[in-house]
Amino acid sequence: MTEPVNEGEIKKTPLDHLRDILAQIKEMQHYSISNIEKLTGFYLKLEDELKQKEIALQIENLLEHQNHFNDAVGEVINSYEMTLNRMQEKTSE
Repeated sequence: MTEPVNEGEIKKTPLDHLRDILAQIKEMQHYSISNIEKLTGFYLKLEDELKQKEIALQIENLLEHQNHFNDAVGEVINSYEMTLNRMQEKTSE
């Protein structure tokens, strides 16, 4: 349960704090996807248009790491959401 701290303020429950953290992790995933899109654009420009294959390979390596990060963040989000759902069900019983 949330309790008023001062008039107009609401004290967050542990579940509220967990939801806030999940929202921040989801935001990280959003930026990760944006990074993947930007890196892909850089790679294509370097590889095709500018013919800078060496640099393009370095960008490709970054892209691979960013994809792994994004996949891992997605797994954390799925697991986190399941945990939060179980916790919420327990508190509503």
